[in-house]
Amino acid sequence: MSQLPEGTSELIARALAEDIGAGDVTARATVPEGLSAQAHVVLKAPGVIFGLDVVEEVFRQVGVTDMDRTVVEGHWHDQVPRDLLLINGSARAILAGERVALNFLGHLSGIATLTARYVDAVGGTGTRILDTRKTLPGLRALEKQAVSWGGGINHRFGLFDAVLIKENHIAMAGGVRQAVEACRSQSPDLHIEVEAETLEEVVEAIEAGADRILLDNMNTEELKRAVDLRESGGLGTELEASGGMNLDNVREVAETGVDFISIGALTHSAPQLDVSLLLDPASRPA
Repeated sequence: MSQLPEGTSELIARALAEDIGAGDVTARATVPEGLSAQAHVVLKAPGVIFGLDVVEEVFRQVGVTDMDRTVVEGHWHDQVPRDLLLINGSARAILAGERVALNFLGHLSGIATLTARYVDAVGGTGTRILDTRKTLPGLRALEKQAVSWGGGINHRFGLFDAVLIKENHIAMAGGVRQAVEACRSQSPDLHIEVEAETLEEVVEAIEAGADRILLDNMNTEELKRAVDLRESGGLGTELEASGGMNLDNVREVAETGVDFISIGALTHSAPQLDVSLLLDPASRPA
């Protein structure tokens, strides 16, 4: 079971307020007050489920507390359709929470599923899959959790917990070495990464003592050469490939010997995993 990141309950409350507003006018007209029901949250497409803690918090906030999970999160599920969660409670309350719960679950499970596909694609190479900061505002903590549950690794969370020196930083500092030294002086305990677009910049970053080098949009031959430069330098500098990654080319990139591949699409372009909620017709008055 995962742990809800700080602020998730407030995020869910805002999402429910946005959706419910002054009340569900359709359910108010069609569902008798006091009617109880059982609902099934159902997986309809193969993938990795993540986000059941969020789903349960959604339903708790609308007044439903009787819920039982029927799957384990973080595992690939091929057999569909299959129940994920059984819910018992007020029919009106279940319907009030349905869309918000499924939006979270489909989105987060989609991220976990896409991550798992990339992790599987590079299996056996030793290369690890990283996420990026290309996340939806307010959802970063949950989206990065989903990447982890799909088998990926979290890159820095924000601008505050690791150094990533890019082209503009280098220009402002007066060079790669100057930028690395300035960052090392200010934040001696933080991991320092330098973005390199050319092999010449790779050499500069290695000589400057960067902990990791982001190899931006390099082709496979350039990536192999960067690995050779790292090895010949005798240093433990990590190498991260980034840019233009997809499921068709990611293994070829991994086989160049890079340590990490970062993929923004894990969070900004993952398709929703197909999930739904079905009410049991054997509903009854409370």
